[in-house]
Amino acid sequence: MYTVIILLIFSYLFGSIPFSLIISKSFYKIDLREHGSGNVGTTNTFRILGKKAGIVVLILDLLKGAIPVWTAMLVDGTGDFPVVIFGVVAALGHVYSIFLKFKGGKAVATGGGAILAASPLIFLVLILTFLITLKISKYVSLSSVFAAVALLISVMFTGDPFMIGFGVILAVIVIIKHISNMKRIKAGTEPKITFM
Repeated sequence: MYTVIILLIFSYLFGSIPFSLIISKSFYKIDLREHGSGNVGTTNTFRILGKKAGIVVLILDLLKGAIPVWTAMLVDGTGDFPVVIFGVVAALGHVYSIFLKFKGGKAVATGGGAILAASPLIFLVLILTFLITLKISKYVSLSSVFAAVALLISVMFTGDPFMIGFGVILAVIVIIKHISNMKRIKAGTEPKITFM
């Protein structure tokens, strides 16, 4: 049980690390929260800092979700405790970071990393959904919501109650965090991407 508690704390703290903010301040001398959407997620990093920084942050944010799950798979002492929970906790850390006064990103990349570690096949479905929607719409936010819906549908076929619970929680977080984006799309003020 102590192992599970330690891993849960690790998952939250690791998920809370604001890599985009660290990179923006260390290498670009700007506070990402003061530019663009003000979000510390991958999308705002791409918009403000460019492709190179965006790709680095994307990979790091994916790893924030994947590493806690992979670690739980490798460490003895977790027993029958479902490893996907560590991914949920990491995603919550990203959204409610202790290092940012419990503010943060929208859980898309970090949640995606957790899915990658827990179920590569579902991750592939989500990536394809995201990229196809992005190609058609040019909206990252809309693509994220469509991927969240695809996650809701996909986990229902696993038959694993913990995976279903994880998928529902993550999808709901992503959708709720993108409500303001959906309103901007409706109003015609949401920025589109230019690199696809």
